[in-house]
Amino acid sequence: MSISGRVPLLLLLGVGAVLLRPEMSTVWLWVLAVLLLVGADLLLAPSPATLTLTRPPVGAVRLGEPTSTALVATNASRRGLHGVVRDAWQPTAGAGPNRHRLSLPPGDRVVLTTPLLPQRRGDLRAIGVTVRLRGPLGLAARQRTRVVEGSVRALPPFDSRKHLPSRLARLRDLDGRAAIRVRGQGTEFDSLREYVRGDDVRSIDWRASARSRSVVVRTWQPERDRRVVLVLDTSRTSAGRIGDVPRLDSAMDAALLLASLATRAGDRVDFVAGDRRVRRRLRFAGDRDIAARLLEAMAELDPVIAEADWDTLAGAVNGLGRQRALVVLLTPLEPSAVDEGLLPVLAVLTRHHRVVLASVRDPELEQLSGTRTSLDEVYDAAAAEQVIGRRRYTADLLRTLGVDVVDADDLPPALADHYLSLKARGLL
Repeated sequence: MSISGRVPLLLLLGVGAVLLRPEMSTVWLWVLAVLLLVGADLLLAPSPATLTLTRPPVGAVRLGEPTSTALVATNASRRGLHGVVRDAWQPTAGAGPNRHRLSLPPGDRVVLTTPLLPQRRGDLRAIGVTVRLRGPLGLAARQRTRVVEGSVRALPPFDSRKHLPSRLARLRDLDGRAAIRVRGQGTEFDSLREYVRGDDVRSIDWRASARSRSVVVRTWQPERDRRVVLVLDTSRTSAGRIGDVPRLDSAMDAALLLASLATRAGDRVDFVAGDRRVRRRLRFAGDRDIAARLLEAMAELDPVIAEADWDTLAGAVNGLGRQRALVVLLTPLEPSAVDEGLLPVLAVLTRHHRVVLASVRDPELEQLSGTRTSLDEVYDAAAAEQVIGRRRYTADLLRTLGVDVVDADDLPPALADHYLSLKARGLL
């Protein structure tokens, strides 16, 4: 039960009765009368069980975008219902004004809408719905909290989709340029043309040349229908933040942009996410709306405070097929984590695939290393230079092992540009 603010006011009115009859019995009689009124009002208040509550599904929304949830309240009694309904959600759901005044005639229904603004990825759930129905005097009310199932799935925001049109334009330009039609491993036959000085003699088509008055060579173009395997690291290193954004979210954004671009380029995309074990593994065979499925798969991924088991992740990559692929490792370029966990398995990956390590670089390191106006800033600059040097050494070591390293402040467009560069040179 609950009492309203009218009860203290009613008790204060007893001051007048005490002034007229200043005795202790007057005080007790007044308090007893108020208690009797409150008790009677509570008995006459309708039960919260007479209010039927249902909630339609909310669906999914990108992180940072507003949505709303609706409660359908139906009066199943023969009396009018007056009170308040509170629709409580977990704090990260960003529920707005969630207290709704209720005044329902018998048999009527109303839709109560609560705005939501998710602040965290994943499934955000309703905690409970509290119904408070007051009595006819408005002194007391019956209250009960009920569980009305409800959830909203907050998907990654995919902010990098703004870069997709410009990269698609470059992809169309790349597909139409004759300069990319070169001979090399991993390319498809395109057409025949007359030999010119400087052409590789291995590209001469002798049968076509025998039927022609001049030497004819074959031209090639980068293959379509190549495989791109995205490996998302969800271990402890992905929990670090660059500004206000976790490294894992930046890696997700880059994976979404690259997957969308590769699909438009005619390549097949596979996805693996994990740390000590594989959390997600998806194969996209001919899917056009790959971003939607990736958003659903990434929604509930969170960093795990444990080291990545790269043997397990490499096994998951090889389990997707032995065909040569572009394997993109979305993991921070942390020297200790790379040296201890990733380096031992790189030989297995680079033997069969082209490997790219994509990492988000912290721009504050460059700012710290360039600011040296005070003694404290000099120490900060020295520490930043040490970190930058170790990262640079690790990147150079990876390159000597045949791994492409993309380390950029704004990772999604940088990774997409690297993919287009490999595509243009026929290196996929």
